[in-house]
Amino acid sequence: MRRRVLLAPIILLASVWLAGCSSPHYLQPDPKRSVAVPVAGQGQAVTVTAVDSRDEGVIGTRSGSAMSTAVIIVDPATLEPRLQAEAERAVREMGFSPTREAAPDRPRLTLTLDHLGYERGDSPPLVGSARLEAVLVAEAHNDGTTYTGTYTSRRTQQYAVRPNQEANLEMIQGLLSDGLDRAFKDPELGRLLAR
Repeated sequence: MRRRVLLAPIILLASVWLAGCSSPHYLQPDPKRSVAVPVAGQGQAVTVTAVDSRDEGVIGTRSGSAMSTAVIIVDPATLEPRLQAEAERAVREMGFSPTREAAPDRPRLTLTLDHLGYERGDSPPLVGSARLEAVLVAEAHNDGTTYTGTYTSRRTQQYAVRPNQEANLEMIQGLLSDGLDRAFKDPELGRLLAR
């Protein structure tokens, strides 16, 4: 009888732990560009559009197994307006006047999140690792000319204990912020928009 009484709390704790391991992580990153941008504009209006082109919000699983229910989700509908705000801020600091209104002869910049992934990385025994990747594409159009830049950010994070939701959010947010830095420090974008 005593053995049964002792086993009950252990089973309860194990089931709570397993449930926590299999629950999804819903992340809402708010990436911010931190580098200075090249100033090229003189107040010209530029149409700015940010797009999250991913088909779904699942970016991977915490275990690395495709069959796992411990998925990591970044909702495109939540992330897209945050990318839009950062793209507009960057264009403003480049010396232009960002607008969402399109016009036939107006320069335009489109920022697209093309890929966001979270995979299991290669790691030594007893240590886990996560491999993260984000791909941003920026297209500047002006006067019949187009410049396209592709900016890839990668990060491999080793861990002894699998990252919790807060740690995953910090990693994804840092990854996307790095992608924004890479994109908007590209001087060719501003040069084309200012022509």
